[in-house]
This record gives sequence, structure tokens and C-alpha cells, in this order.
Amino acid sequence: MEYLKTEIEGLWIIEPLIIKDERGYFMESYKKSEFEQKIGKTDFIQDNESKSSFGIFRGLHFQEGDAAQAKLVKVIQGKVWDIAVDIRKTSSTFGKYVAVELSEENKRQFFIPRGFAHGFLALSETAVFTYKVDNIYSPVHERTINCTDSDIAIQWPLDQSQIRLSEKDRKGKLLKDI
Repeated sequence: MEYLKTEIEGLWIIEPLIIKDERGYFMESYKKSEFEQKIGKTDFIQDNESKSSFGIFRGLHFQEGDAAQAKLVKVIQGKVWDIAVDIRKTSSTFGKYVAVELSEENKRQFFIPRGFAHGFLALSETAVFTYKVDNIYSPVHERTINCTDSDIAIQWPLDQSQIRLSEKDRKGKLLKDI
């Protein structure tokens, strides 16, 4: 696997080595020893999966305090535009984001440490998204940042009229109010 640093400290794109032949392909999607050598120790405790239709945006979510989560995300069917926003208040990149296309074809993974809000936009008819987390979900600690916040100024790959949000995500707070 190749571990690619992004312009924001802590965010990594992971490119797997894919071995293809007439039967299909094989790849290692996670190897603890290699991950910890390249990125650092992260004790993943749970795997989650979601399915979304074209234009669905889920996010920008995070959990506060001791409930914060690191995530290792990937797509197993379809294609998404995945985004992580730096919400570490003392960071020189506070409010900046990195976006990466994840798909069943490129098999990329995106590591998002604690201290980031996260979301993804389904770019295919159906997208099956899976991710590892290092902390349990805590509804009382969950927060949402409004993805249309002009202080973040996300450059979307789709027209705004194509993007669908849940009521909870539509009511997300502005970055300056977290």
C-alpha cells in the first residue's frame, strides 16, 4: 500500500496494491502493523456500512470531546466524494478541507483522525460506504456542521440542486459556532 500525505496534517489517502488476473483481483485493505508504522497507533473497534443514492450528502459530522472518532473510510460499491474539515481550533489549517474521490474502481481509502468533521456525497446511482472507527457512537456528543457554510467554502462536484440533505444535516451549525 502507498500512504499519501495530504496538505492537512493527519489526513492520509491510502492507495492499495491491487493484484489483478483473469479471476478478478486481490488486495490487502488493512494491515495493522503497516498502518501503525506509516500513520500511527489507532485502535479500531467497530466497522460500519451505509448505502446511499445519487446526490445524498451525509455530514459534516463529528463527535465532541472524549467521544471523538478517527475513521478509515472506503467505498465497496459505486463512487463518493469524501470530505474532511479540520476543526482543531489550534491548527493552522482550521476550517480547511481535503476532498478525495473514493470508488469501487480506485479502491482508495481515506484516514481521518480525531479533530475533523467528515461527510461524503454519493456520485453514483448507489454507493456502499464502509468505515472503521476507534470509538463508539455517542448520540449526545454528535455534532453537525452545515455543509453550505461560506467560511469553509466547499467546492462541490455537483450542482447544489442535485445535492440532498437530511433535516439534521440541513440544520447543522456554522463552523464559527462550534
